[in-house]
Amino acid sequence: MPMQAVNEAGGDVVAAVEAMGQALARVRAGVARVIFGQEDVVEHTLITVLAGGHGLLVGLPGLAKTRLVDTLAITLGLDSKRIQFTPDLMPADILGSEVLEEGENGRRAFRFIAGPVFSQLLMADEINRASPRTQSALLQAMQEGHVTVAGQRYELPQPFHVLATQNPLEQDGTYPLPEAQLDRFLMQIDVPYPARLAERQMLLATTGAEQEAPIRVLTAEELRLAQRLVRRVPVGETVVEAILDLVRWARPGEVEAEPHVARHIAWGPGPRAAQAFMLCIRARALLQGRYAPSVDDVIALSGPILRHRMALNFAARADGVTMDDVVQRLTQKLG
Repeated sequence: MPMQAVNEAGGDVVAAVEAMGQALARVRAGVARVIFGQEDVVEHTLITVLAGGHGLLVGLPGLAKTRLVDTLAITLGLDSKRIQFTPDLMPADILGSEVLEEGENGRRAFRFIAGPVFSQLLMADEINRASPRTQSALLQAMQEGHVTVAGQRYELPQPFHVLATQNPLEQDGTYPLPEAQLDRFLMQIDVPYPARLAERQMLLATTGAEQEAPIRVLTAEELRLAQRLVRRVPVGETVVEAILDLVRWARPGEVEAEPHVARHIAWGPGPRAAQAFMLCIRARALLQGRYAPSVDDVIALSGPILRHRMALNFAARADGVTMDDVVQRLTQKLG
């Protein structure tokens, strides 16, 4: 079995990467049985989970965002829960709360009832529909892997991932995610319309008498093994310098800032962006069965990693410059 080979490889990273690459190929095949097309979306979401992070899926309704999360939960063997975010959702509806109970001896005591955040894969559906107070309930969980309720610390299951969805068009009754929370998402994954061939396959597969159901390929412990392996994948000095260049070019106040970009950016990515690159390019290499990432991986993941960590200014809007234009100009400098 490939996963046994990973365990037996010990310090041999090359053998472990090869074995894990075979296992992850089966994961991708398992997802493809249910999700048609959207190869980039599936890859970016898998990279997010392999890197141990959280993902923000942005797309119109009906593009299978929820189905993708459900499929990944089953395929990766994760315990999952879903929260439908609404304006009246309260922090206790996410974290849980203490209730006063009376025992058989008549003594009263508080008992903590865990909320849906106590899962390995949490789907936060339409996260921007909840108030900022409720959105902030996820900050500690996403960053530190535990929550605090009534002064008591509670550890979350491991691994722990949040995959949130957001509709980019319908903004009535929504609350934009604050920058601090956006930065907690390892990647912002834009979900486009499917290609014609993929949509044809979807039509035939989902409107018949029977539909394909996702199957488990990995266990939660095997996923954690893959996440530990990601951090052992070596990164060359050239790739490290490319990451630093890209991030620092995008900061208006830096000496190295790219002049055209500096004119159109209100604020740029912080150190978390560079850390995200280091983890995600390793995960992408592992997912594709390669032993080390390259500068091409940095370029390929620049959009999902940077687009939610920068903000356009008024000059950009006046000039008709989009965030994708800015990212593309930055990556062109990398060659």
